[in-house]
Amino acid sequence: MTFFEELSWRGLVFDATAETAEAVKSPLVVYSGFDPTAKSLHIGNLVPLTQLRRAQLLGHTPIALAGGGTGMIGDPSGKSAERNLQSPDQIAENMVGIEKQLRGFLDFDAKSNPARLVDNAEWLNKVTMVEFLREIGKNFSVNVMMQKESVRRRLESEDGISYTEFTYSLMQAYDYLELFDRFGCTLQIGGSDQWGNITAGTDLIRRKRQGKAHAMVFPLLTTASGQKFGKTEAGSVWLDPELTSPYQFYQYWYNTDDRDVERYLKTFTFLAQERIAELVQASAGSPEKRIGQTELACEVTRVVHGDAGVASAERAAKVLFGGALDGLSAKDVAGIFADVPSYTIARGDMQSGKNVVDLVVDAGLFKSKGEARRMIESGGVYVNNERIGDAAHSVALTQAIDGELFVLRKGKKEYLVVRVS
Repeated sequence: MTFFEELSWRGLVFDATAETAEAVKSPLVVYSGFDPTAKSLHIGNLVPLTQLRRAQLLGHTPIALAGGGTGMIGDPSGKSAERNLQSPDQIAENMVGIEKQLRGFLDFDAKSNPARLVDNAEWLNKVTMVEFLREIGKNFSVNVMMQKESVRRRLESEDGISYTEFTYSLMQAYDYLELFDRFGCTLQIGGSDQWGNITAGTDLIRRKRQGKAHAMVFPLLTTASGQKFGKTEAGSVWLDPELTSPYQFYQYWYNTDDRDVERYLKTFTFLAQERIAELVQASAGSPEKRIGQTELACEVTRVVHGDAGVASAERAAKVLFGGALDGLSAKDVAGIFADVPSYTIARGDMQSGKNVVDLVVDAGLFKSKGEARRMIESGGVYVNNERIGDAAHSVALTQAIDGELFVLRKGKKEYLVVRVS
């Protein structure tokens, strides 16, 4: 299949310029941009990033553009209010994390079509205002710019849109022109909210270079329940394991609604059409087994965090069902039990050990010492997933994971984390 055909059966072509389907029959240079609005990319960025990787696997040369320049301004697309401008130091810090993630996702050592990573600050931070207005701004009609959905929506809002954000589409068009000149880039991809920005670039290339460039955009994702894709009660799901652990990342995909599984398998994995059809059929026959969700979680976690990330996530899942905590760090355990209640105890109170009955009652796992003793004697109390059968047992500080925390459990599933301060 061509890149266009591949994305079409996956349901990922929302719109494209007239000759795109024909153009991608030959190897192209294709790019997508990622502004450093945070120190990590999030799973919403996986949509264009996965398709860049897919393009490379199909023989095209991908460019990941890190927006060190445009990130100073902020894209108004999809935003209902003006972004807070970040400082140059914040942008620089964010760029470090994002560039690392981009390099880990694409193949920069491929023999025939190695990926490129570029920073648009290289040209945007050097061009003077007069040069920009003469060479770029002269090619755009304000009347047309005001008809763009992202601009029109903001103009209708109470706060309106600043001149700064109004010019963002010109900066993105300039990016496309630079990549066309430097690397022969003739295809830009992105979300459907980027259509106006991308076609501004194709128009600029046509006017300035009499060249042919193309645009292709994906549908914006929402969940079957109507929620914004990639958001949880705890906030965004990040690609950085320091911000979202591999276990939490894995669980996000594992908990996918049955109605979303097929779409996510097509969007975020590299599985073949036949395999996805098998998974969808198997899931429909036994939805309680979460067959599609399990493979989705494994595949996406493997791409982002590697085999080690998948193994860590699966081991963490076993811990929740009573598996051993051996080999897990306090950070790993804290991530696994991020959503369970916690109790903090002073290190001094643990120096000489603490009776298990006193510990579980003080922590709030039981309401009374009598209830705690009965549960301990019946074998229903665990410290770090090891059964405690003696109510006289003393929990030692040396048992704390990395000297920082204990995991208490009552019965099969009721957990509580004790943190040593």
